[in-house]
Amino acid sequence: MQLRERDSARPRGLQPRGRDAGGPRGCCLVEGMQPGPWDAAWQQERRVEKYRPQALSELVSHRDILSTVQRFISEDRLPHLLLYGPPGTGKTSTILACARQLYREREFGSMVLELNASDDRGIDIVRGPILSFASTRTIFKKGFKLVILDEADAMTQDAQNALRRVIEKFTENTRFCLICNYLSKIIPALQSRCTRFRFGPLTPELMVPRLQHVIQEEGVDVTEDGMKALVTLSSGDMRRALNILQSTSMAFGKVTEENVYTCTGHPLKSDIANILDWMLNQDFSTAYRQIMELKTLKGLALQDILTEIHLFVHRVDFPPSIRIQLLIKLADIEYRLAAGTSEKIQLSSLIAAFQVTRDLVVAEA
Repeated sequence: MQLRERDSARPRGLQPRGRDAGGPRGCCLVEGMQPGPWDAAWQQERRVEKYRPQALSELVSHRDILSTVQRFISEDRLPHLLLYGPPGTGKTSTILACARQLYREREFGSMVLELNASDDRGIDIVRGPILSFASTRTIFKKGFKLVILDEADAMTQDAQNALRRVIEKFTENTRFCLICNYLSKIIPALQSRCTRFRFGPLTPELMVPRLQHVIQEEGVDVTEDGMKALVTLSSGDMRRALNILQSTSMAFGKVTEENVYTCTGHPLKSDIANILDWMLNQDFSTAYRQIMELKTLKGLALQDILTEIHLFVHRVDFPPSIRIQLLIKLADIEYRLAAGTSEKIQLSSLIAAFQVTRDLVVAEA
């Protein structure tokens, strides 16, 4: 009876959420209200996982690496692997596709152990789950097991030292695949026990067809300059390109160059051109005020502005000696920003560097 009284006491405009309403999570609180972008985000599967390649033939890059791995599998001679390179280049997708080719779906859980950075990466995980998994044999399945250690560069030094002995001892029964971004963080003893493959950033020629496939499947409205912005900002990272595509399409509906740059908080090319114009042609106080107003209005980070300005410096026709001095000053500012100094002071330093450069160019002329 108390429950009925509570239900009747609920304000008329409010409807129960989730399981109480019998609908999916993220449905609206107020009757008649349309789901917002964040409600839709709960209901929509992330495109990164939805379009992850399921087979080696679906991967779009590094054909030489894939053909080598495919030959290892077909000849049943798969060695221990060490896949390294920048994020979003297909390292995890490659080994998961290999695992699907090696094992049937019902065998996957018993034959594959996958650990990533969200798991404990200390020496206990090597002596515990990894050791027990690698040391046991399956009765009804021939062949080897597969241990996938994603983001292995996050493992402690002790854990890596313990792992090298496990790899040696159970080579007959288990294959190990280590995945990392930085090869220098993997101890030499582990590197020597594995066959290494480097996954470089994807080229625009490889990224664009895959992005167009996702755009066509999802029915997203993308302009030509929007596609160029996606490829430019992702810097060869397919995962980042898909995340930017999804967030921009959900926030603005249409994916244009301006919307992509706005969604990521990256400065537009026109903004960088304006900043350069102010620094080279206005007096110090005016340039500082206008750049600060633009930074505040668009929420720009000085680090991003500095990165884009660096590209422009190479295009502007400065005398070589003056360009060298300017680039050294830009490098100093970037170093100080990385150390956590005040953006306002470093912005003043950036403007001062360009105004000194301007005066030197005028003096030489």
